[in-house]
Amino acid sequence: MSREDERSESSENASGQMPASDAEVREVRTDGGGEVEIPEVNYVAGSGVPIRGNDIDTDQIIPARFMKVVTFDGLGEFAFFDLRFDDDDNQKEHPFNEERYQDSSVLVVNSNFGCGSSREHAPQALMRWGIDAIIGESFAEIFAGNCLALGIPTVTADSETIEALQDWVDANPDGEIDIDVEAETVTYGDETIDVTVDDAQRKALVDGVWDTTALMKSNAGAVRDKARELPYVDDAAIPEAE
Repeated sequence: MSREDERSESSENASGQMPASDAEVREVRTDGGGEVEIPEVNYVAGSGVPIRGNDIDTDQIIPARFMKVVTFDGLGEFAFFDLRFDDDDNQKEHPFNEERYQDSSVLVVNSNFGCGSSREHAPQALMRWGIDAIIGESFAEIFAGNCLALGIPTVTADSETIEALQDWVDANPDGEIDIDVEAETVTYGDETIDVTVDDAQRKALVDGVWDTTALMKSNAGAVRDKARELPYVDDAAIPEAE
């Protein structure tokens, strides 16, 4: 079973998103909707993988030719594809090709990561490769929003702090990085550094309300009731309860 298959099999829940232990799950029940389990993302831990360079855009993260898919399944293997392989599919030097980073789950990047087009395939590809959190100098706003929709924290620190972390990851590929989303700290080795998590992102992750699609589904009854109150919504356009 591939790495992505393992993640997919273990992460299926009502929203089709990320898994959590029973202690981390926020249960949402409403009238007319089903029970939805959304992880409360308070804490992420894992070994790191450094991707150096500023302005790495979404086309570099997932080239457009791999976006002609019905679902996001299988996108993980194409993450950073053109940076990892030449025209003859020979491997280039890239951290995602290195054996020592194959089990890494925390991406450490530089400034303006995820700029360019707003394609949601970019964080989907990273998640399906195995990334659970990203630490960087700065992120494109839409990219960070798309990561939040998958429960992936995007936390920031200054360039000197990020470069020091990348150097540590290079020297300690199996070393654990601990991200405390609520406290806004990152711990690695003997170091604990302060990081920044956008206020709205932190609240959504910690409160377990980051999966807006699942929340809408769980509140289907309330959505239908509100739609019936709106004079410009035709009754025929309001779906019946499942």
